[in-house]
Amino acid sequence: MADLNATFEAAVANSKNLSERPDNATLLKIYALYKQATAGDNTEKKPSFSDMVGRAKWDAWEKLKGTSADEAKQQYVDLITSLS
Repeated sequence: MADLNATFEAAVANSKNLSERPDNATLLKIYALYKQATAGDNTEKKPSFSDMVGRAKWDAWEKLKGTSADEAKQQYVDLITSLS
């Protein structure tokens, strides 16, 4: 588990230095996986309809409900690696 945590932290650092900016769908996936890995299941109030960005982020995170922190970390690492 310590190896996964270290690998995850390295991927988080690498995500800030990607050669190209990912498309919006990929950015939402990165956000959602990070939130699931670090905060667990989404328990926040759903943003208002007028907050389109907040709502998209909330929806992306909500789709990962039930995913373990370790699984989310591994998926995050795999996604960032594929973009590097």
